[in-house]
Amino acid sequence: MFIVSLTYVKEIDIVESYLEEHVDYLKEQYTKGFFMASGRKVPRTGGVIVSNLKDKEELMNILKKDPFYKNQVAEYDIIEFVPSMTSKELEFLKV
Repeated sequence: MFIVSLTYVKEIDIVESYLEEHVDYLKEQYTKGFFMASGRKVPRTGGVIVSNLKDKEELMNILKKDPFYKNQVAEYDIIEFVPSMTSKELEFLKV
């Protein structure tokens, strides 16, 4: 499992110009079952994606298709983790 932290490196008006394409990209990844959650950071300096993929290289190849990545709108920090404790509702995440 991975947490992907996006940090915008362009002005917000440039981010906005790619937002619709980015949302379409996210929807496609949800449909394929690759992403579990996503959203904006507060304050709005970027976003976060939670992915259930098990291979970092595969995740990176998928992230390279993101319009934010292709147009150098954001930088990506990828954190891999293995859930060992969860709430009852999220027990399915434990290995």
